[in-house]
Amino acid sequence: MSSQDDDQQGLVLWVVFGLVALVISLVVGVSVYQRGKMSSPKTAVAGQAAATAEPVAPSVSTASTASTPLIAPAGMPAVDSLAVSDAASVKVENGVVKFYFASGKTELAVGANDALTEAVKAVKAGKKLVISGFHDATGSPVKNAEIARLRAFAVRDVLKTAGVPEGSIELKKPEQLNAAGSNAEARRVEVTMQ
Repeated sequence: MSSQDDDQQGLVLWVVFGLVALVISLVVGVSVYQRGKMSSPKTAVAGQAAATAEPVAPSVSTASTASTPLIAPAGMPAVDSLAVSDAASVKVENGVVKFYFASGKTELAVGANDALTEAVKAVKAGKKLVISGFHDATGSPVKNAEIARLRAFAVRDVLKTAGVPEGSIELKKPEQLNAAGSNAEARRVEVTMQ
């Protein structure tokens, strides 16, 4: 009888040790995964930029297709992808270039350079460009204003790269929008020609 009890106790101990090893492996794996996410180059650059409050060089996302509407099946109305997605996009409306940003991001959408073609021509014709950053009312107003400023700097940097002199660019203080529009609509930078 005693040897059966010893065998059962040994089996129970192996199961307990196996579970402890599994839990430790899980904790270590999650820790390594989180550390890998935190040290990715994109996250590190965004974190460094927010901490030092320096302008961030723009990076143009190649995966965004949010500037084109979604195609609806026959008989269904088309849906604007800006309302569906939180991806970056760019639109030109009545001579105003509007850059929309993903939540918490400063990356410009594909087509940013093409959208600014008319603005660059306007500067060559003697006009001035005004860059206005906007943000939504959710979250910290201080952080939102900072990210709106960084987004405006990203647009300014694209303009400077396109040959627009800094003296032809005016940056306005970021504004919070409290209107009835969506948060995605509020996360934008506009370039107007004066």
